[in-house]
Amino acid sequence: MGKPTGFIEFLREVPVDRAPRERIRDWDEFHLELEERRLRQQGARCMDCGTPFCHTGLLLNGAASGCPINNLIPEWNDLVYRGLWHEALTRLHRTNNFPEFTGRVCPAPCEGSCVLGLHAPAVTIKNIECSIVERGWEEGWILPEPPVARTGKKVVVIGSGPAGLAAAAQLNRAGHLVTVLERAERPGGLLMYGIPNMKLDKHEVVARRLRLLEAEGVKFICNANVGENVEAQLLLTDFDATVICTGATRPRDLPVEGRGLSDVLFAMDYLTAATRAVLAGTPDETPLHARGRDVVVIGGGDTGTDCVATALRQGCRSLLQFEILPRPPAERGADNPWPEWPRIQRSDYGHEEAAARFGSDPRVYQTTVQRFNGDADGNVREVVTVEVDWARDAEGRWQSRERAGSERVRPAQIVLLALGFLGPEAGLLRDFGVTTDARGNVQAGHGSYATNVKGVFAAGDCRRGQSLVVWAIHEGRGVAREVDRYLMGSTDLP
Repeated sequence: MGKPTGFIEFLREVPVDRAPRERIRDWDEFHLELEERRLRQQGARCMDCGTPFCHTGLLLNGAASGCPINNLIPEWNDLVYRGLWHEALTRLHRTNNFPEFTGRVCPAPCEGSCVLGLHAPAVTIKNIECSIVERGWEEGWILPEPPVARTGKKVVVIGSGPAGLAAAAQLNRAGHLVTVLERAERPGGLLMYGIPNMKLDKHEVVARRLRLLEAEGVKFICNANVGENVEAQLLLTDFDATVICTGATRPRDLPVEGRGLSDVLFAMDYLTAATRAVLAGTPDETPLHARGRDVVVIGGGDTGTDCVATALRQGCRSLLQFEILPRPPAERGADNPWPEWPRIQRSDYGHEEAAARFGSDPRVYQTTVQRFNGDADGNVREVVTVEVDWARDAEGRWQSRERAGSERVRPAQIVLLALGFLGPEAGLLRDFGVTTDARGNVQAGHGSYATNVKGVFAAGDCRRGQSLVVWAIHEGRGVAREVDRYLMGSTDLP
């Protein structure tokens, strides 16, 4: 695939992002694009590697290796190299309903398992994917494709995040009448509210795909909160099948002294409030604002990085991000061989911005919080931290131990807890009578997505636990296939 000697002739190249100090002044996307000539050169770097691990979609050592939705990456890289952009888009849409989303927010496990990455920088798969779909929108190739015929079967999808949207798109394609219920005021779920606008534009990127789905026949009903203003049992009566795609929205807390102080917030509450203000055109009018405040982010994942970038745009006075784990190595360790996801040190967009604004990376490793101190009015004003050391116990399990004498008091008028998610909210699941596993996730068969309640299916983070957007799309496509089989006796959905 690609040019036979392309991986030798061309170096890996990615587009230069907008300058950090410039982009923190607004909420616009920070990514720029490569010109076509250079994109085709990047496609040429895709080797004829024989066994392309980039699209395997395996779970190795607890992380994705290769593309979870099995994108036909070598094929569309070759088509881009040859300048056949429309054909590349067709290949891309065969496996991915929303490449404009994954091309922006996916961490690209495909690149971590690229065969070229064994001895040289991997192919720029993620950037090429995004360029293909954006070319499709610009050229007018992406148009509504409603089904030729309807089956008369009605399906309700609860939740309009990536899993729910993928399920709705595929079920609609099969000819079913699909209604998507969303408890927020706009559809999109995590894509609309959980990911900041500068990372995934809502008006230009998310909304246009939602409009396309509506034009194809998918019906969205917002402010529809099952268990409050929508009765679960009525859905079982009114629809032939129900698909639960509510995500894993129950955040992990930090039960330390002072947790109840004002402005110790869950990260997603903070990010959602900020995005709502941006969508309203009044980004400075969010009730949870960091302007002129010392901000502490607890948690080192993507959500924590999004909090860092959001606080910077709100004009915070200082910024620290605490991570309890050690700093990752610069290169793969012996216990992290290819094609596993490389567990190495990375600087994401928020870290680059913080370094440009304050002169240093905001991350502080091997540090945890002992308590929060407040003022006389019950507002948080300080975070007391302690450093930790890690060692294996007698059973070989890693255990942390606080380092004596390492306590520090740091100013903080807003603290953001970005510690991950424990699973779906339980109320809706009880209303439907579906069983859950030991972690509180919906118990739905692997490969079948069926719950214990006839006609009720589940997919996405509410079934598998907190994961990537690309895994949610995989689950949405999978559950659509099984719902179609349940309704029709067989299925042609991929």
